Amino acid sequence: MQANERLTIAIQKKGRLGDGSLTLLQQCGLKLYPAKSSLFYSAENLPIDILLVRDDDIPTLLADKICDLGIVGENVLQEQASQYPLQFESIIKLGFGKCRLAIAGPNKFDYINLDSLNGKSIASSYPNLLKKFLSQNNIDASIVNISGSVEIAPQLKMADLICDLVSTGRTLSENNLKELFVLLQSQAVLVKTECALSTGKSETLAVLLRRIEGVLQAQESKYILFHAPKEALANIQRLLPGTEAPTIVPLSCNDKVAVHVVSREGVFWGTLENLRNAGASSILVLPIEKMML
Repeated sequence: MQANERLTIAIQKKGRLGDGSLTLLQQCGLKLYPAKSSLFYSAENLPIDILLVRDDDIPTLLADKICDLGIVGENVLQEQASQYPLQFESIIKLGFGKCRLAIAGPNKFDYINLDSLNGKSIASSYPNLLKKFLSQNNIDASIVNISGSVEIAPQLKMADLICDLVSTGRTLSENNLKELFVLLQSQAVLVKTECALSTGKSETLAVLLRRIEGVLQAQESKYILFHAPKEALANIQRLLPGTEAPTIVPLSCNDKVAVHVVSREGVFWGTLENLRNAGASSILVLPIEKMML
């Protein structure tokens, strides 16, 4: 295949989003080999190249048509939406890199509602999203644009409050800050340039999307096996979340069968206890590595 028929995907070169992107692509079966510069991966078994860049550069690379696809956080896309309107499209949410953009302040800050933000200064590396939020809610607050280490702004008297990404909240706690209001929920998404892809690239993208969907379905699904009395099957099936018709295998004893079923929803201890109380026994719950419908 010609070089210009290789699909190019930009991903974050460092951090959880970059690690999650590489893991996902490898789970899709890509055999990736790094270039000497360590900023480029080439897939051996599919015509796909991976470019490692700063997350803020991914929308730019898509808008400039340098890359065909990108894996980036929704927070980055929405922050840069005013700069690159309608120049890329989100294809699928990927389920990792989950976080939220939130306003936070010192633990002693007396927060009642959004009106409490009036007259305050807010430090953020997401000034566009913050400006939009303040405007939509008629809040009169000033924005202090900071790139990196936003959480120390109140300690340094640079701003009263901050607007930053939060995942576990540990960083806020370590800096004596509390979360006040969530502006945006974010996760990694696969995005595509607005440019029409060639036939070869479109075919490769279709293969990749099928595999991504299979990986995501497998992550959410479990393979459940158990024994059950025949007369209890109807009741047991009602207890299984997100399942299709199970596979029933007769056992040597005539009053019981083996049941094999795929559940596409969470299987919790409570579910297993309910199955056991309904007559199921020898219950096994197994992870699914790959799935294609």
